[in-house]
Amino acid sequence: MHQAMGKTAWFIPDGYIPPTSAPGVYESHESICVLNTSGEDAKLTLTIYFEDRDPIEQVEAIVPGRRTRHIRTSSLRGSGGNGESIPTGVPYAIGIVSTVPVMIQYSRLDATQAENALMSIMAYPVG
Repeated sequence: MHQAMGKTAWFIPDGYIPPTSAPGVYESHESICVLNTSGEDAKLTLTIYFEDRDPIEQVEAIVPGRRTRHIRTSSLRGSGGNGESIPTGVPYAIGIVSTVPVMIQYSRLDATQAENALMSIMAYPVG
């Protein structure tokens, strides 16, 4: 049996997918980096919050036991009838609930200009 380390609820208050990228090798993007140290799969349920619209709810992802997964936020889809995704150029926040304790880091690559910027932080654990 492998010990589950981390928390089961996390928040990332500052999300923003840049709508453009400068010509070159890199594409602007964001990732949720999840580490699951337990022996069982972590079933994640995400809620995407916005300033001026209802959230995108029931966004699901799986991180296998004893694995890490980097999830690009642009690939996330709600489970509603239209499979809504996060729009570019719009501020948002993410709430994440996991069935087992996990650790979550958030990274953004801003390639909107020739001088790229990379930001990476630990998400805020609450449960």
